[in-house]
Amino acid sequence: MFDLRAIENQPRLLVDVNLRPIQGQRFQPTGFPDLGAATYTLPDGTEMLLVESAQSMANRLEATTWDQVTNDLVTPLKGLPYIAAISPAGGFITSSILEAHRVNSPYFLDSEGGKFLTLLKTELEGKKGEDPEAVDLKHAAKVMFKYDPNCILHGVFLANKKLAGGRYRLTRLLSAFIEAEDVRPVESGGVKNDRVNPSGDTRTGYGNVPFHRTEFVAKSICAHFSLDLATLRGYGLGEAVERLIVALALWKIRSLLASNLRLRTACDLVSESTKGLTATMPAGFVLPEVAELSAAMPGLIAACQPDFVSPPVTKVTWSAQEAKKLAADRMKSETDDEVQEK
Repeated sequence: MFDLRAIENQPRLLVDVNLRPIQGQRFQPTGFPDLGAATYTLPDGTEMLLVESAQSMANRLEATTWDQVTNDLVTPLKGLPYIAAISPAGGFITSSILEAHRVNSPYFLDSEGGKFLTLLKTELEGKKGEDPEAVDLKHAAKVMFKYDPNCILHGVFLANKKLAGGRYRLTRLLSAFIEAEDVRPVESGGVKNDRVNPSGDTRTGYGNVPFHRTEFVAKSICAHFSLDLATLRGYGLGEAVERLIVALALWKIRSLLASNLRLRTACDLVSESTKGLTATMPAGFVLPEVAELSAAMPGLIAACQPDFVSPPVTKVTWSAQEAKKLAADRMKSETDDEVQEK
């Protein structure tokens, strides 16, 4: 079993990993419809580039846990709870691992006439009912851990008026992003050729279409990972839960770096070296290897079973017709509330 004593009393764990393009020097950054590439300049004049945002990296870290072929957790993580939406015919639709807003997905909250939403509201509020002054985030963390521990790592925002007016919000504990330093643009282009009618109407999909392309080269590319240990301890979930959450975070970091880091068509990166990967804070902490973490996961998961829902996979049935009616009722209710407030 790996040793976590070096980070027991630390407020955070920081890890930096140098990356490089797997072939050549150029790479394609993330692009935003209204911004293009996210470039910025440091006070000393160094040109920087955001290669991958925190939001995107959260999705990539979560994806390490999921087997797309079997629509289930990967083998080392079997036994961890999550929520699965199933069609009335029994087909898999989605899971809380895959949903952008995790437990706060309409595929769960609008299932079976709002049955899971009612269950969640009861468990969050207990018998005391909704507190108009504050919400108990420590208790909310316990409920989220019960149904999907990934909500503790990646955060969740229950933006539903029926759940304390949308005030339950757990911050993201595991964050990551990729930056490139001292970047230069690489301008190129190409043509979509129409070999039948090069001068055809491009508005209807015919004709030759020249296009412009911007890639980048950089002095260095670095992936940054941050695990908020102080906030995790603040939830008061207990030693076994904290150990599982920390191990799960390390497993995700190691698994992502060991996997295919092809972020986009022309952005295929590889770690320069992850052997003996050490943290920058606390300095010298060596991350366990992914094989060691995988071997420890079944025992860590078993130790937390009293805190999990049983069975660990909560299956809810979602139908488009019923969800449409619930959404219409919800919009009408919110409109009525707004009229009354005026």
